[in-house]
Order: sequence, then structure tokens, then C-alpha cells
Amino acid sequence: MNLQFLEISMAQASTLLMAPVIVLIAGLAVYALYALGQFASQWLQRRKAKLAYTRQVSQPNQTAVTAHNGYPIHNYFIHNPQASDDELEVVALQQLETLRIVTRIAPMLGLIATMIPMGPALQALADGNIQGISENLIIAFAAVIWGLVISSITFWPASVKKRWYANELINIRKLKGLN
Repeated sequence: MNLQFLEISMAQASTLLMAPVIVLIAGLAVYALYALGQFASQWLQRRKAKLAYTRQVSQPNQTAVTAHNGYPIHNYFIHNPQASDDELEVVALQQLETLRIVTRIAPMLGLIATMIPMGPALQALADGNIQGISENLIIAFAAVIWGLVISSITFWPASVKKRWYANELINIRKLKGLN
């Protein structure tokens, strides 16, 4: 008897989670589009400043070390020249943190939002209610698709930025070695 009460309570509690999970997925979708725009903006800034940045890194004694738009780790180093390598790596991780979290959590939320309506869909199947099955399955599959789309949108910028920042860290180490 207690087990049945627990099962029913858990099922009811899980249905209460559906609304917050859907709201989170919608919020992450908005963030993913924002992050993609931010990535495109940073790419354009890096593209404009690439020649000056490359010249500065390859010939540090001939040019003054200055900040460049689109190069956040390098700019942090310019403003904090005594920063240790570990501190610079933490700054790089902080720059990537939100993207990496969204990339990982969006599919999880999609899966949660997929599993919640499966219980009512199975109950509708048992009752012979085809309409109830389709309504619940539409929600379930849409949620997982959105979770995967969000993850896909944020994965690419996170991966490219990781490479950019690793390259900046290498260049900073070269600059430090020359001073």
C-alpha cells in the first residue's frame, strides 16, 4: 500500500516538473541564439584584429603589447601582466563556462521533458485513447528535439572558442618568455 502511494506521489510530482522544464528549454533556446550572435560578433572582431594581433605576438619587441577586440584572454593579460598561467586558464574557463553548461544540460532537460509525458501517454494507450497518446508524444518528441538543437547550437561556438583561448594562452606564454 505504501509503495503504491509513493509511486502515485512520484508520478504526480513529475508532472509538476513539466512546466519549469519547458520554460528552461525555451530560455536556453533564446540563450543559444544569443550565444550564436555573440560568437559571430567575436569572430568578426577577431578577423579585423587578426593582423595586428599576429604581428604583436610574432614580433613582441618591435610593437607595443596592446589589447585587441575579440581576444579576451590576451586582453586580460594586458590589464593584469602579473597574472599566472593558472589564473589565465581560469579566466579562459570562465569565458566558456556558460556555453559548456548549456551544451550539456539542454539534452538532459529535453530527456526529462520527454520522459514526463510518457507516463500519461502509456496510460492513454491502456485506456484506448489515441488522442491522448498523440498529444503526449508530440510534447515528448518536441522537447528532446529542442534540447538537442540547443546543444548543437552551443557546442560549435564552445569548441571553437576553446581552441581560440588555448591559442591565446600559448601566445601569452611566448610573450611572458620574452620579457
